[in-house]
Amino acid sequence: MSKGVLLVNLGSPDSTDPKDVKKYLGEFLMDPRVIDLPLWARTLLVKGIILNTRPKKSAAAYKKIWWDEGSPLIVLSERLQKKVADRSSIPVELAMRYGSMTIKKGLQQLHDQGVNEVMIVPLYPQFAMATTETILVLAEELRATYFPDMKINHIPAFYNKSEYIDVLTKSISESLENLDYEHLLFSYHGVPERHIRKSDITNGNCKMDGKCCFKKGSEQHEFCYRHQCEMTTVQVAKKLGLKNGTYSTSFQSRLGFDPWLQPYTDRTIERMGKDGIKKMAIVTPAFVSDCLETLEEIAMEGEEIFHEVGGKEFTTIPCLNDRDDWADVLSNWIHVWSEAKTPVA
Repeated sequence: MSKGVLLVNLGSPDSTDPKDVKKYLGEFLMDPRVIDLPLWARTLLVKGIILNTRPKKSAAAYKKIWWDEGSPLIVLSERLQKKVADRSSIPVELAMRYGSMTIKKGLQQLHDQGVNEVMIVPLYPQFAMATTETILVLAEELRATYFPDMKINHIPAFYNKSEYIDVLTKSISESLENLDYEHLLFSYHGVPERHIRKSDITNGNCKMDGKCCFKKGSEQHEFCYRHQCEMTTVQVAKKLGLKNGTYSTSFQSRLGFDPWLQPYTDRTIERMGKDGIKKMAIVTPAFVSDCLETLEEIAMEGEEIFHEVGGKEFTTIPCLNDRDDWADVLSNWIHVWSEAKTPVA
């Protein structure tokens, strides 16, 4: 079989025009794995409320971080795809879960090159319903409908792969070099607590008390986003040689009134400033590409919160983006898969 790879990231509006932002938000928020409410309730919330109020605000936020070349997430993902493709002996294409760079287009591009076995690479280190799962479910639906002769595999969550941890640690270390800081905050994209329970393959073992996240050998960890975030922090902190109390984990970007994973990033930043922390750094390891959440919500809004409560120096550490060593890691994983006789997953 002829093999190929499809890198898949989140996506972005086509422009900062409120109409484009509204279209993008509509697709994103109507995904039942993002807002997992019954269709009638999701429709009422998204189309009846959110899309009548949020697009203008989100468009203004996108304008703050938009590059001349376009959406930072798209541009950075395209740069990464080019580097990985240049290092690979098989076709490597790029798609987005939402927006105009569809997964269907990506699969079609591979199909047109004679590819009939595809490895999907969700560009998320940790597994979550609203990221990895929705990508894989849609890819399978598209395969069954449009590419019935195509075989699809995927790379599992790579939060605990040593190569990834090494590159992430190196990127953080380089940003912190010669930087005088008091606390390093690992901020991850937030999800509702119910998503963690829905992904619990043990049907109720997770008590949402944070304790099982650190137990070894729990089978639900394969699909537990919270565990995978906590372990990312633990592994990187160990490699960096960080002392207890000088780093912590938080979760950002909550929506609605249901309980989401805690502690919340904005409140954590505020608390640290009020507690006398004057210099802090923040890294966002749930993303491999800088985007609205990292460039506006964290780097701008987070810094503003920190300064308002007395903080002085706020350093945002870039995502891996298109680093050469990160492209090397991805291309090496692709090489191993392309040479293997058994699927990755």
